[in-house]
Amino acid sequence: MAYRIGQGYDLHCLEEGRPLILGGVRIPYEKGLMGHSDADVLCHAVTDALIGALALGDIGSHFPDTDPRFKDADSLDLLVRAYSLVRSQDYRIVNVDATVIAERPKLREYIDDIRQRLADHLNVSKNAISIKAKTNEGLGPEGRGEAMSAHAVVLLEQSPGS
Repeated sequence: MAYRIGQGYDLHCLEEGRPLILGGVRIPYEKGLMGHSDADVLCHAVTDALIGALALGDIGSHFPDTDPRFKDADSLDLLVRAYSLVRSQDYRIVNVDATVIAERPKLREYIDDIRQRLADHLNVSKNAISIKAKTNEGLGPEGRGEAMSAHAVVLLEQSPGS
């Protein structure tokens, strides 16, 4: 079997009046993430990890923020489209490990829903998706509550017979 590892990262500023969406789950909070799409930093980091694992560029090269088709796009849809690129190369996800960095809101109660939502959209077991939430201990834009970021790593396995 051939394996490929991809790493992804994303950061978006927080802004009042926007919904907060992480991993496709709407989180009740007074601020949401700014961006051309729904600005789901978790989906964006996983998308970059998937695309990067096969050296296919990055999220901006496939879904540019200059393209009006992606204005307010659902980042889960972009993630599914990225995974279809991976599948077209005869690879599948072994696992995803991701970390969301945000001082607030506390995300623990949403982690299982996020894992399930990602698993459903990527056609993998929930056990293949690990999501962690960390604070930045008051440091940097995440720590000051100005932004959220996410890091993701994916392991891909080439389909048997490829």
